[in-house]
Amino acid sequence: MNVFETSTLLVLCGLGLGFIMGATARTARFCTFGAIEDYVLSGRTIRLKAWALAIAVAMICVQVMHATDIARIEQAFYLGPSLGLAGAILGGLLFGLGMAMVGTCGYGVIVRMAGGDLRALVGFLVLGFSAYMAARGLTSLARTNTVDKLAIDLSAFGGQGLPHLVSGLAGFPLKHFWLPTGLVIGGVIITCCLVDRDFRKSRTDIIAGVTIGVAVAGGFLATGMLGADPFHEVRVQSLTYVLPVGETLIWLMTFSGSTMTFPIAVVVGTFCGAGSVAIWRKELRLESFDDPRDMGRSILGAAAMGTGGITALGCTVGQGISGVSTLAISPIFTLMSIFVGAAFGLNWLLTGSAIEACQVLLAKRTDR
Repeated sequence: MNVFETSTLLVLCGLGLGFIMGATARTARFCTFGAIEDYVLSGRTIRLKAWALAIAVAMICVQVMHATDIARIEQAFYLGPSLGLAGAILGGLLFGLGMAMVGTCGYGVIVRMAGGDLRALVGFLVLGFSAYMAARGLTSLARTNTVDKLAIDLSAFGGQGLPHLVSGLAGFPLKHFWLPTGLVIGGVIITCCLVDRDFRKSRTDIIAGVTIGVAVAGGFLATGMLGADPFHEVRVQSLTYVLPVGETLIWLMTFSGSTMTFPIAVVVGTFCGAGSVAIWRKELRLESFDDPRDMGRSILGAAAMGTGGITALGCTVGQGISGVSTLAISPIFTLMSIFVGAAFGLNWLLTGSAIEACQVLLAKRTDR
């Protein structure tokens, strides 16, 4: 297989998986921030469980692929020995706060933009710009000289996956822990979702959760198998919507001198999938900001998402689904931090006071 064939196949896979992600989100209103918003403001858990179902399905599929050696999951950067807890927590909190200010995540920004939302277009540009700066530009200096230096080295365990730690502490062969751990955790999550009668009745949310989970697993399969070309090896990865947004902007601006990659193809495919559904359902219409204050808040939120997403090494999809499905430890902390940051941001917007927002969160925790 030559380089051209490998890169082309990966791009086609990225476009296809992205199209599925965009079409599913637009059809089923699958939105990670919307799920958090429903739970925090009204206690509704339907969309939250659709998100959890996607995580469980992706986890089981990924661990089956790992056990059968049909993808190079162990080479994913999520499972590396460097455990960046500081980056996961601080970046997750910042990303979650940014989501609350924008009203959606990086994935949702693309889906909304495809429907004609000009606010999302601004968010897309700022998110991509800030993410690229935090990864490879000026603001990357702050990240590399602070939180990156606080990473914990788990080389003694062989990596930061849950099975790595269990195997290291128990002294049993590592290979025996991956699939059982994924099946148990994934099975528990699925059971918790399906015991809810209201969720069982919501076929749209169930189908969306399963579809998103399979698409994320498909990303690992595509890069793991096709990317194993010895002449053009590609890093094992799946779907994420932070740095690829910035890379897409660079690709659009330097089209004649650059090449579309798998992550960029996912972003483009997501836009096309969401746009196709918007046109089919006659939902394509222009929307804009209510006032300058709304625009300013959205710009700051998008910048927070871009910077926070890079610091945490992913977003609600990149870490929350793709990362967690590998059984890595860091994505778990990122996911929890994103939830807390978004909940705080929502209450801050409602109360107008950061102190009151903290008090509301603490009061809710005490009530539970």
